[in-house]
Amino acid sequence: MDNLTFTNSLLLVEGLKITTQSSYPVFILLLLVYVFIMVSNIGLVFLISTEKNLHHPMHFLFCNLPINDILGTTVVLPRLMQDMLKETSERYITYVECVIQAYFVHIFAVACHYVLMIMAFDRYVAICNPLRYTAIMTNKMVIKLSASAWGLSIFMVSILLGLTLRLSRCRSNIENPFCDNASLFKLSCESVVINNVFGIIYTVIVFTFSLGSVVITYGKIATVCITSKNKSLNSKAIKTCSTHIAVFLIMFVSCGSFIFLHRFPEYSDSRKLASIMFHIVPPGLNPLVYGLQTKEIRQKFVKLWFRKKVNP
Repeated sequence: MDNLTFTNSLLLVEGLKITTQSSYPVFILLLLVYVFIMVSNIGLVFLISTEKNLHHPMHFLFCNLPINDILGTTVVLPRLMQDMLKETSERYITYVECVIQAYFVHIFAVACHYVLMIMAFDRYVAICNPLRYTAIMTNKMVIKLSASAWGLSIFMVSILLGLTLRLSRCRSNIENPFCDNASLFKLSCESVVINNVFGIIYTVIVFTFSLGSVVITYGKIATVCITSKNKSLNSKAIKTCSTHIAVFLIMFVSCGSFIFLHRFPEYSDSRKLASIMFHIVPPGLNPLVYGLQTKEIRQKFVKLWFRKKVNP
């Protein structure tokens, strides 16, 4: 069958493998999770953007995280929930829509690493060079760091998807709950060695830089805390860094699990579950772990909540 036939064809998405009886309870559960993720992350962005006391480099850089979480959740969950209410044989998506979904799925995954890297740099400057912090972390630097995180994510994912779009297709089944790059290039009967090699190399590079930057920056922060006798500095560093490390570990394990399992077809069910969890767990926990553990944000949230209770 020629390539033109598949250019305008529909793809059948596997979706979630659940029984008819459990589809509605799972749908309601995912809907509640989605609403919580959207409300909490949008609320954090709104709070930081409207409260002048939160207009600091650390909080502006942090805004990248909930924005990315909103993107990553929205690009997957609404479509996934919609497919749950359809018969397995009716879960169609156009090739263009599938590519767009895969593009933003990977933007979300890659941006997670870059955003946490620039946040680690901010904490390193704040704790290890506190006297130079205001000189280094200017508004211009915050914009540069944020732009570099998103720009690099867009550039590298464009190459990743570009290598897949060059392939012809001989299949029409997406063997995944949603579209991603691996699911797309598996539609081809051509050699996908280049795709696999680029994907593995890039994943290793991102993971190495991501993990390396966190280890190095927090290693230096730990050294400063050990050698310093300033209890206030140590307490601030421990609270800030423990929160950041918790967020990083949640993201790293979730992301690594489904990327690793993609290479082992015998664990496809575990990989599919891990891929969904990656779009639910970090976006749901980040506002709680990072947002409410940050003293300034927590205080503002409590004040707003108390004000709402007093003046309903």
